[in-house]
Amino acid sequence: MTRPFNFSAGPANLPEEVLQQAAAEMLDWHGSGMSVMEMSHRGKEFVSIYENAEADFRALMVIPPHFKILFMQGGGLAENAIVPLNLSRGNAADFVVTGGWSDKSQKEARKYCDVKIAASNESSGHTSLPPPASWQLRRDASYVHLCTNETIHGVEFQDLPDLKALGSDAPLVIDFSSHVASRPVDWSRVGLAFGGAQKNLGPAGVTLVVVREDLLGHALPACPSAFNYKTVADNQSMYNTPPTYAIYIAGLTFSWLKRQTESGLSGVAAMEQRNRAKAQLLYDAIDSSAFYFNKVDPQCRSRMNVPFFLRDESRNDAFLAGAASHRLLQLKGHKSVGGMRASIYNAMTIQGVQALVAYMQEFERTQS
Repeated sequence: MTRPFNFSAGPANLPEEVLQQAAAEMLDWHGSGMSVMEMSHRGKEFVSIYENAEADFRALMVIPPHFKILFMQGGGLAENAIVPLNLSRGNAADFVVTGGWSDKSQKEARKYCDVKIAASNESSGHTSLPPPASWQLRRDASYVHLCTNETIHGVEFQDLPDLKALGSDAPLVIDFSSHVASRPVDWSRVGLAFGGAQKNLGPAGVTLVVVREDLLGHALPACPSAFNYKTVADNQSMYNTPPTYAIYIAGLTFSWLKRQTESGLSGVAAMEQRNRAKAQLLYDAIDSSAFYFNKVDPQCRSRMNVPFFLRDESRNDAFLAGAASHRLLQLKGHKSVGGMRASIYNAMTIQGVQALVAYMQEFERTQS
């Protein structure tokens, strides 16, 4: 029997191949006599797992050599403090607020630096994106922060802004937690990217940070040593005991992503094409219906997180109960916005989206 389709926003579903491999290796990793959970993080077995994971992630995301890859802990929420502790130098930082997560980021950063909201889409209910030409950026900002995909409201930057063209020399910091490895990144426009793994790369517990080398070494004196990017980089992410099992599963996911192909493409390019098709299928079903609707400007709709609403919200509970009976799980929208939300990350198959669309159409017919 096939597994249910899990549309959780995170922790999210993992590729079945990854889960099967992890299960097969649970008691004995490659003849070592140990589970990965039992290994010393400094032993040769785990070091090889770590090195392969780092190399695969660099290759997968085409990360230039002058960027360091850090495997950290604390998730995206911790990075909201760790970034200003490392990059702000106690000075100014500009934030573009486009939803719940970037709003959390600017609030946390205020503890460590002078924060300015350079642009916001609050007036639209976080359903559109403020055009970069309208951003009020400061010339003395230490960095500019974006959440490039907002999981709650379902808005996504389709292209990264060119800050230099906007008159800013500040590095761009992106929280790409919820769409990392779903599309390429233009690293020429990025100074630092961070993301919790639990949406698109693996289980909860490990946070990926990709940081340009020239941004290392500027941490505030109050920054904890384990959160100082230079210290973490100098110790190959092993200054403290890293989340070893989460890194192992992420490494298996990186390898799975590298093996994916679609229309002659591979890796992230293949995933981008697949994700476009999945999102288009679901948005077309919503837009063609008088029963469901999506509030987001089509120009910035997320490919990963699709919030939608029933025009008659008294039917919400029945919709969710019916979805569960069809083995379509975790479709309830975030508590702050209500409605429904389908998160269709890399591991969600086109068959899962087809099953959701078929159920939505069936439910609409039975309710008419």
